[in-house]
Amino acid sequence: MKLEHASKRYRYVQIPTVLLVTAALILMMVGCGDYPVQYDLTISSTRGGEVTSPGEGSFAYAEGTVVNLAAEAEDGYRFVGWTGNVDTVANINSATTTIIMNGNYSIAASFELRYASVLAAGSYHTVGLRADGTVVAVGRNDYGQCDVGDWSDIVQVAAGDWHTVGFKDDGAVVAIGDNLYGQCDVGDWSGIVQVAAGALHAVGLSGDGSVIAVGDDYLGQCDVGGWSDIVQVAAGDWHTVGLKDDGTVVAMGDNYLGQCHVGDWTNVVQVAAGGMHTVGLKRDGTVVAVGDNYLGQCDVGDWSDIIQVGAGGMHTVGLKHDSTVVAAGDHSHDQCDVDDWTNIVQVAAGFTHTVGLKDNGTAIAVGDNSYLQCNVEEWTDIGWGPAG
Repeated sequence: MKLEHASKRYRYVQIPTVLLVTAALILMMVGCGDYPVQYDLTISSTRGGEVTSPGEGSFAYAEGTVVNLAAEAEDGYRFVGWTGNVDTVANINSATTTIIMNGNYSIAASFELRYASVLAAGSYHTVGLRADGTVVAVGRNDYGQCDVGDWSDIVQVAAGDWHTVGFKDDGAVVAIGDNLYGQCDVGDWSGIVQVAAGALHAVGLSGDGSVIAVGDDYLGQCDVGGWSDIVQVAAGDWHTVGLKDDGTVVAMGDNYLGQCHVGDWTNVVQVAAGGMHTVGLKRDGTVVAVGDNYLGQCDVGDWSDIIQVGAGGMHTVGLKHDSTVVAAGDHSHDQCDVDDWTNIVQVAAGFTHTVGLKDNGTAIAVGDNSYLQCNVEEWTDIGWGPAG
C-alpha cells in the first residue's frame, strides 16, 4: 500500500512537469514560424484641424495593412495635404485617403487659413497670386507697390494704401512700396501663416497664434503684441482686427466710428476691415458689421449663405455659397456692380474697386479704374500658391 501511494504521488508530480515541458516545446515550435512584421504609424496635424481617422498619436499595424486616413479642418481653415513619410499615401492632396504600412512612418495633416488671399486690393492697385507662387500687380505704382515681378514661392498677398505684402511658403515675409512708417520692415519675420495690410501698417499672424505688426502706430493699430489664440487677422486703414480660435474677435486702433466695437461678436469664422468699418462672417453664413455706415457699408444684416467677406474703403462685398456676389455701400464708381458675377471663388475690395477670382483662375474687376487697377482681364492661373 505504501508503495502504491508513493507511485500515485510520483504520477501526480510528473503531470505538471510533463505539461510544462510540452508547452515549452510548443512555444519553441511556434517561435520558429514567421510572425507578421509590425510597423508604427505616427500621426499629427498642424494648427487648424485634426486627423479623425485613425486619430492622432502612434499606432501599430501589420506589414501591408491599408490604413484609412481622414483629416478634418476647423472653421476658417482648409486642408492642404499630407506631409512626412508619404510615399505610400494614395493621394497626398486628399483629406480622405489611405496609406499602406510597409515601414515605420510619421505623417502630418497640414491645414492653412481658408481665407489666405490670392487676390488683394489696395487703394489704387490690385495684386494677384499665381498658382506657381509668382505675383502680378496692376494699378498705381508711384512707390513701387506693383514691382512684384521677381517674387517667388509666395502663398498669400495683401495690399495696403501704397505697399504690398506677401508671405512665402517657408514662413518668411516680403514687402515693397511706401515705407515711410516702416510698414515694409518685415524682413526679419518668420513662422508667419497669414499677412494683412492696412493703410500704412502691415500685420503678420504667427503659427502659434500670436500677432506682430509694423508701421504707423499713431492710433495704436500696431499694439497687438499681447494677442493670442488668433487664427486670422485683418487690417483697416487705421485699425487691426483679430479672429480668435473660439470665434470671438478683438480689435485695436482707431475707434472713432465704433469700428473696434467687436467685443460681443461670437461664432465668427472670418473678419475683414475696411476704411473705417469692420465686417464679420458668422458660422451660419450671416454677416455683422460695425463702424462707419455713412454710405450703407454696414447694411449687411439681411445677407445669408455667405462664405467670404471683403471690406473696401466704404463698401462691403460678400461671396455667396452659390458663387455669386453681393455688395453694399459706396457705389460712386460702380464698385458694387457685382450682381451678374458668377463662378466666383474669392473676392477682394479696394478703396473704390472690387475684384473677383473666377473658378478658372481668371479675374474680374469693377469700379474706379483711373490707375488701371481694374485691368485684370488678362490674368490667368490665379490660385493657391505652392503650399496649396
